[in-house]
Amino acid sequence: MDIARDDQWDIVIKPKEKGIHLHLKEVWRYKDLLYLYVKRDFISAYKQTILGPLWFFIQPIFSTLIYTLVFGGIAQISTDGLPPMLFYMSGILCWNFFSDCLGRSSGTFSGNAGVFSKVYFPRLVVPIAGLASAVLKMFIQMLLFFSIYAYFLFTGSSIGVTVYILLFPLLVIMLAGIAFGVGILISSVTIKYRDLNILFSFAIGLIMYITPIIYPLSAIPAKYSAFKWVIQLNPLSSVVEAFRFGMLGTGELSWGGLLYSSIFTFIIVLLGIIVFNKVERRFIDIV
Repeated sequence: MDIARDDQWDIVIKPKEKGIHLHLKEVWRYKDLLYLYVKRDFISAYKQTILGPLWFFIQPIFSTLIYTLVFGGIAQISTDGLPPMLFYMSGILCWNFFSDCLGRSSGTFSGNAGVFSKVYFPRLVVPIAGLASAVLKMFIQMLLFFSIYAYFLFTGSSIGVTVYILLFPLLVIMLAGIAFGVGILISSVTIKYRDLNILFSFAIGLIMYITPIIYPLSAIPAKYSAFKWVIQLNPLSSVVEAFRFGMLGTGELSWGGLLYSSIFTFIIVLLGIIVFNKVERRFIDIV
């Protein structure tokens, strides 16, 4: 007598699982749903707007202009000899990508409670789709960055791509991984304690100021070495600095810092998945 395989049934009852389970094969089976989530994010983001997808470019342009005026013009903060427009836009692209990934991941449970309570599908589809949407948005905004880059390059500015630009895919993965891990941790914790959303929002806002987005590490005076040490403990710092070094040829590339950020990424993703798996099993009861 032939024994039926799992893929011959619509529903397979299995014992309660413990530990870390990504269920990537199951997520892949729902790749069409993942595609629909990504498509929905793009369509709904600027639906019924006059300028539509142009907002992908308008937001970083205005942010860059304001940063250039306030921090580069009024505050006279060093940009390591780089054109302020390029310096600030490179930091803004990294931070926007990180905060976008974080925002999408942190709203996994609270933003999809109605769907989760009615139909089953791998819950990781939602944050993974959010990461995919953020990656596509970043690559679109990179077109703007390279357009401005080309302008300054042809006008004789002292900028240049280094071989470390090859680290770009790794840097994107690290930014997305940190945001994903922290985001699903926040999502898992705040379904029961909603007021923690306020605390996390405040904390994330502060993290931007201990990340070299509006200033380079070299601009920190020696007498503030303790503050510089705090900034270097931020796993985002070495990633942003490496991005600038690879794209613009100026900055601090620390292999030790990148190793630390890589280890932090691995740990936070691992911890996030463990907590996510536990909360996922009792999510409906809590809500």
